[in-house]
Amino acid sequence: MSKLDNILEQIQQREAHSTAHQPWNPSQCGDIDIRIASDGTWYHEGRPFRREQLVKLFASVLRRETDGEYYLLTPAEKMRIQVDDAPYVIVQMEQINEPQPALLFTTNLGDQVVADATHPIRVEFDPTTGEPRPYIHFRDNLDALINRSVYLSLVDIGEMFEHEGQSHLGVTSQGMRFDLGSVEE
Repeated sequence: MSKLDNILEQIQQREAHSTAHQPWNPSQCGDIDIRIASDGTWYHEGRPFRREQLVKLFASVLRRETDGEYYLLTPAEKMRIQVDDAPYVIVQMEQINEPQPALLFTTNLGDQVVADATHPIRVEFDPTTGEPRPYIHFRDNLDALINRSVYLSLVDIGEMFEHEGQSHLGVTSQGMRFDLGSVEE
């Protein structure tokens, strides 16, 4: 079994155990003063979490509901938290070439995801500044912001293609091409 096959199997097992598709309405609901900053730092009552294991525990029960809000879901509680941008940040990318080309991303919490049809890459552009905001769909209706250095690595490996008469830059993973944006001439 190849490295990519092992990684994909781990991701499938993680997603198979997800409860995001199941409705959950516990008796205790409300807000909790937890915020995830756009750089991926978790805060409680304005102070950053000091224990990474606690962040990982909370992240394992984090969901984005159909109302667009973020919640920590436990068997007894459903607590809304604030997320400034995306709850995860991609901090590393690896190109895997066998058995087929794939892009493996690692989050700030050490979780991995392979860009594919289920986990697409998308790039939004700030309408004022034109700055790119790249994301990859991670899990449980959650996205991960791709940090600047990883995005620049994607741009470095990107290939030109034509779309609606414009030149675009894109990357390919698991047989899918992901558009990184148009290229200004």
